[in-house]
Amino acid sequence: MNLIIITGATATGKTDLAIELAKKINGEIISADSMMVYKYMDIGTAKPSIEERQGIPHYLIDVVEPSQDFSAKDFVEKADKKIKEIKNKGKIPIIVGGTWLYIQALLYGLAKAPEGDWEIREKLYAEDTKKLYEELKKVDPDYANKIHFNDKKRIIRALEVFYITNKPFSQFLKEHSFAEKRYRFCGYVINRPKENIMERIEKRVEKMLEMGLIEETENLLKMGFEKALTSMQAIGYKELIPYIKGEKKLDEAKGEIIKNTKKFAKRQLRAFRSKFNEKKDWEWLDISSYTNEEVLDKIIKKYYQK
Repeated sequence: MNLIIITGATATGKTDLAIELAKKINGEIISADSMMVYKYMDIGTAKPSIEERQGIPHYLIDVVEPSQDFSAKDFVEKADKKIKEIKNKGKIPIIVGGTWLYIQALLYGLAKAPEGDWEIREKLYAEDTKKLYEELKKVDPDYANKIHFNDKKRIIRALEVFYITNKPFSQFLKEHSFAEKRYRFCGYVINRPKENIMERIEKRVEKMLEMGLIEETENLLKMGFEKALTSMQAIGYKELIPYIKGEKKLDEAKGEIIKNTKKFAKRQLRAFRSKFNEKKDWEWLDISSYTNEEVLDKIIKKYYQK
């Protein structure tokens, strides 16, 4: 078995579990989180601190500036390299994160869609999300039905592909099929009861604000990253910018962070159910039903049995 994959919705406890697992099996961690790749964005992305990592190496964290683009293709290229390095050391690569697109690309490959066009992308990002989604429904209804109407990043990617090729993005996905595996792996979708996840999200947002999320956002603005197309779409930052500018009250911004994070968690769960639920390599683990040791033992036994 080559890899262990630990994914799941935000605030389910993936990171803590992966660190404990890595300590037990001589593993090293590769982050599969599309926002942890950005430097200076620590609190809002829930990056594990150096102390929290407990000496376990973590890769693909703090890879690029907030103004830079980082695609699924970039992730696969860098993750492939790190997997090889970890295995050459005689250690076990553990992929951890909630960005299903990164995980799907790493395990099953990428559809052969064209590279991004920044001129098109910048124009689209300036448009209202609702307007863009209505346009996507016209040109690619199949893909529009598969994604959330507020998922601006994926809406824009699909429109960009259509404008470049005059071919629906959904067609590229169908042609690829995502059937052939690039790695042998044990995959786990970490889950909890929905009410528990929502409660944990509320507590996490409170903690982020106490830790200095406002100051972190102010620092990003001072560094000139307000117009960054992808990083500044991250939940936690985009809601605080109007507060920092005096356009909203803090309670309103905080409420929006909680609401948007909960919506994001629900979208993640829908994606995991559609992408990973029926594949024999995947197991859904409700970790609220077991002790921490039981969960770790379950993962370790399955890994060594395969």
